Amino acid sequence: MLTIAVPMFISNACDTIMIFTDRLFLSRLGPHQMNAALSGGLTCFMLTTFFVGLIDYCTALTAQCLGAGRKTDCPVVITQGLMISVLAWPLILAIRPMALWLFKTTGVPPEQFGPQTIYFNILLYGVIFSLLRNCLSSFFSGIGKTRTVMASAILSTVANVFLNYLLIFGKCGLPAMGISGAAWGSIIASAAGVLLLAAVYLFSPSLRPFRILHSFRYDANLMRKLWRFGTPAGIELFLNTLAFNLLILNFHACGLQAGTAITIAFNWDLVSFTPLLGIHIAVTSLVGRCMGASRPDLAHRVVSSGLKLAWTYSFFTMLTFALLPQPLVDMFRPSHSQAVFDAARPEAIFMLRMAAIYVMADATTLVFSGALRGAGDTFWAMFISVSIHWVLVLGQAFLLHIAHLPPRWAWCFLCLTLLAFSGIFYLRYRLGKWRHLRVID
Repeated sequence: MLTIAVPMFISNACDTIMIFTDRLFLSRLGPHQMNAALSGGLTCFMLTTFFVGLIDYCTALTAQCLGAGRKTDCPVVITQGLMISVLAWPLILAIRPMALWLFKTTGVPPEQFGPQTIYFNILLYGVIFSLLRNCLSSFFSGIGKTRTVMASAILSTVANVFLNYLLIFGKCGLPAMGISGAAWGSIIASAAGVLLLAAVYLFSPSLRPFRILHSFRYDANLMRKLWRFGTPAGIELFLNTLAFNLLILNFHACGLQAGTAITIAFNWDLVSFTPLLGIHIAVTSLVGRCMGASRPDLAHRVVSSGLKLAWTYSFFTMLTFALLPQPLVDMFRPSHSQAVFDAARPEAIFMLRMAAIYVMADATTLVFSGALRGAGDTFWAMFISVSIHWVLVLGQAFLLHIAHLPPRWAWCFLCLTLLAFSGIFYLRYRLGKWRHLRVID
């Protein structure tokens, strides 16, 4: 577990650093720029989520092929994912108007609308690199060589932070591009990470037993399995991200003060949540490998190890949020537009303290959902996850727009609902139906 999870933990921590520093740099230009990066970036990701979730199932499918002793099928799985990635890109670009319509109908403040649209429009053209990176990363995660994924993530992070600093603020003789510079820096950094993964995938001597250069072909059986077991994950990720995006946009529609508070709170929530995705991927990969080898007893031990790691990290995050909310919020104080930040600061501090309630629940949810997906129980994982996210959206809409309560009430409802979320996943896991599923014949 440590061998696979630690590099993936670091990889996802690098993704956190990339997103976090983008918003931190943009916060110096004003709260509306920082808020625009959150909403614009999340909406861009939302349009890719079905295909990201579908392609991500390559991890479990690759692991099951490896566990079943079918090593040369592992890269053939990835070829099916690469085909889907290339075909998905023009489809994602074609639905761009839907996102622009969403910005208008949710009532985003005018100061935020312009930068948000610019950031979104530029970032969307680079989603092909995100799709390819997810696909290639799935191979290395599935076979347990996660250090390659970590190296790619570190390269992307260093490039992103360096480029965004230059392009946002106009350093080293470059023009100050503001939020558009943040988008271009992210695209270039993502491309660099993909090139590293592709180079190792194609030319590493240690991967010769997989016969990668002979794997570039369509395989109807593996493509069918990928669509069958990956589609629920894709639908889940899309519906969950859409729900989360509506949550953010509804908070932002309450004004710059509420939007700034929620953006700061979710920036730190990202720090607590995203690195745990590394443990989620490790659990998915190892459970898939154990189930491919018909060892559900060993898969259960994997889940226990994953819980220990996830709870250890989340415990320290919980203490930090509960005891140090003021300095965490003050990190986002802008160089200008102090009035909006000062008004939002008490709300952001309250939200961060409340976030300490659910960080352990997040860890629990990610481990058990990873176990269910690795075993092939993707439909029920989708059903539980989507149901809870849309309960959040409906509850928030009622509290904000019908009961007209302050945003902090909607935030408290979110925190308490996420606690219930983890309990439901645990109960599904305890039923044990995942032990009898077979993905690889």
